Amino acid sequence: MARLTPTQIANRDRIEAVIGLAAPFLDVVLGVGDRISRIVEPGDSEYYPIRPGGQVPLPGEPGYAEDAALPDPAPEPADGTGPHPPSGA
Repeated sequence: MARLTPTQIANRDRIEAVIGLAAPFLDVVLGVGDRISRIVEPGDSEYYPIRPGGQVPLPGEPGYAEDAALPDPAPEPADGTGPHPPSGA
C-alpha cells in the first residue's frame, strides 16, 4: 500500500475524530430505536429461528406436530472422533 501524504493523514485523523465524537450519539439513537420498536411491536412476526441440525419435519410434512418436542441431538461417538456424517452421505 502506498504511503499516505500529510494531507491524507490529516483528513483521516479529522474523519476518525468526527466518528469518535458521533459514536456515543449514534449508540443512543440505536438504543432508543430498538426500545421503540420493541414497544410498538413486541413480537416479531417475521422472525424465523434457524432449524437445529438433523431431520426435523417441517409444516405440511408427515410427522410434523406443532406441540411436539424437537428430537435430541445425536450423541458424540465414544471413540472421541467427533460427529460422523449421516449414513448414506
